[in-house]
Amino acid sequence: MTDILHRILPTVQKPARYVGGEYGQIVKDKSQVDLRVAFCFPDTYEIGMSNIGMRILYGVMNGMDGVWCERVFAPWGDMEEAMRRNHIPLYALESRDPVRDFDLVAFTIGYEMSYTNVLNMLDLAGIPLLSKDRPGLEGLVFAGGVCTLNPEPLADFIDFFSIGEGEEITPEILTLYRTAKAQGWSKAQFLKEAAQIHGVYVPSLYVHHYDEAGHLSRIEPLEGAPQRVVKRIVRDLDKAYYPTHTLVPSTEIVHDRTNLEVFRGCIRGCRFCQAGFCYRPVRERSPETLYRQAVESLEDSGNHEITLSSLSTSDYRHLGPLADQLLDYCEGRRINLSLPSLRADNFSRALMRKVQRVRKSGLTFAPEAGSQRLRDAINKNVTEEEILTTCATAFSGGWNSVKLYFMLGLPTETDEDVIAIADLVGKILRVWRENATSKKRGLSINLSTAFFVPKPFTPFQWEAQITPEEYLRRVHLLKENLRSRAVDYRYHGPELSFLEAVLARGDRRLGPVLAYAVSHGARLDGWDEYFRYDVWTEAFQACGVDPVFYAQRAYGGEEVLPWQTMDVGISDRFFWRERERAYESKTTPDCKTACGGCGANRLEGGVTCDV
Repeated sequence: MTDILHRILPTVQKPARYVGGEYGQIVKDKSQVDLRVAFCFPDTYEIGMSNIGMRILYGVMNGMDGVWCERVFAPWGDMEEAMRRNHIPLYALESRDPVRDFDLVAFTIGYEMSYTNVLNMLDLAGIPLLSKDRPGLEGLVFAGGVCTLNPEPLADFIDFFSIGEGEEITPEILTLYRTAKAQGWSKAQFLKEAAQIHGVYVPSLYVHHYDEAGHLSRIEPLEGAPQRVVKRIVRDLDKAYYPTHTLVPSTEIVHDRTNLEVFRGCIRGCRFCQAGFCYRPVRERSPETLYRQAVESLEDSGNHEITLSSLSTSDYRHLGPLADQLLDYCEGRRINLSLPSLRADNFSRALMRKVQRVRKSGLTFAPEAGSQRLRDAINKNVTEEEILTTCATAFSGGWNSVKLYFMLGLPTETDEDVIAIADLVGKILRVWRENATSKKRGLSINLSTAFFVPKPFTPFQWEAQITPEEYLRRVHLLKENLRSRAVDYRYHGPELSFLEAVLARGDRRLGPVLAYAVSHGARLDGWDEYFRYDVWTEAFQACGVDPVFYAQRAYGGEEVLPWQTMDVGISDRFFWRERERAYESKTTPDCKTACGGCGANRLEGGVTCDV
């Protein structure tokens, strides 16, 4: 295979994606290994290598004696075509051995539109797509990641799912598999035992029943499988593994820098945000641990940029002192410190001065909605005054560009709310005129709107998505009311977000649709170059599945939800109460201000104040 690769790699884009050999990769002696894991990321190399979760689990698994974990990424179209033409199966980067020869095939899935990549990678590896067609213990396929909180669209293809954070559960899974392999267990025996691990979901051990109207009516566990599968969390992040000695890519990747995870979870409770709820409770790393990890990572990698990463970095309690300490280290070495995920309600002049001491990076805020009524409905907990004050602070500090992110199609949204986005942009422009230190270059406002997608485990999980036609009408309404040439407005295409909603809230009946779509060319759906909506339309028609049933239908409050077997620690009653408060445009304070009673603290052993 190596000789063929040498011939075809010069003919494809970015051949460095497919060769491995990077500084920091882990290669083990096969004679000293009794368990091999093909760790698959269902997107391209430059996306997967930017994923901190993949780097963490790569280190965790390779830290186990006798275990060798290797990386696998989805090839770009030109490479896939060359591989199929030359009969080269999907292979792992470290050894270049075919994925089908590994004991376990693991996927990390963070985006619904990568589901077709999962199936296409299995097919390219020569592994049967359907779990029922893989009878042996060898080549078991499992998956984790935020999308697996509703695993049902993939239930036909994945043998079992790891629910929640993977640092602790993954070694437990591998240890059980090694026992099963050594003792000659059957696949069925292994899956039955795996279902007893806290956080493991085995879809074949659950039967889904539907009523005459096609609604899910009951989920029946079999053979001692738990009624609910509770997600795993890491309680003490200071003691958790973090990759300070890590892979340095040989080619440019999306986030080509050191990422420092300051905390997990989010205190805010934005009602549309799946990650904000599913990563609760909030757990912080100490500033001492973070500084040590930062220095070790930078010195090992040679990176010239470090990012403090979280869902809302400015909510980190020790951000100021940590930033000062890091800047003392970074400034003399010309290392840039960037702070993404800042909020308009706690952006300060002092913080601004810190982040521009080495290099002035971009300024990005996500108000999400233009009117205060709608921001209250989605529990954004930021006021127009805070947004404008923040912009004034930035403009007076020398910034002349700002990125603004909004959503269209949010529950309760009206035309007045859409026009309010344009009004807010106009006010920001006036604030710049009043506060800018230099007006030579003019102001640049990059405005982006996304199409709201209702996601499981949010207060809006029951909501209907508006139609693509209605979304585009609102897009044009907004464009008509944007009257400044300083604004560069871009919006997400509606077809992709419609399919995202279908897959996010889908059930097992979508399995044949996925298989059909992949067999007819669907792959790399998250990339404009490859997304083919016509293939998906044909797949739904051929399989007799109505996508509107999943995306544009409001789910009933008492309806059995496909993801109901999963337990993220937050009660349905809390989610429903938050939904009701949204329709009343009532906010819920953040966790730092007052406990809202979501119940997530029970995952840390605390007493829940569940509502």
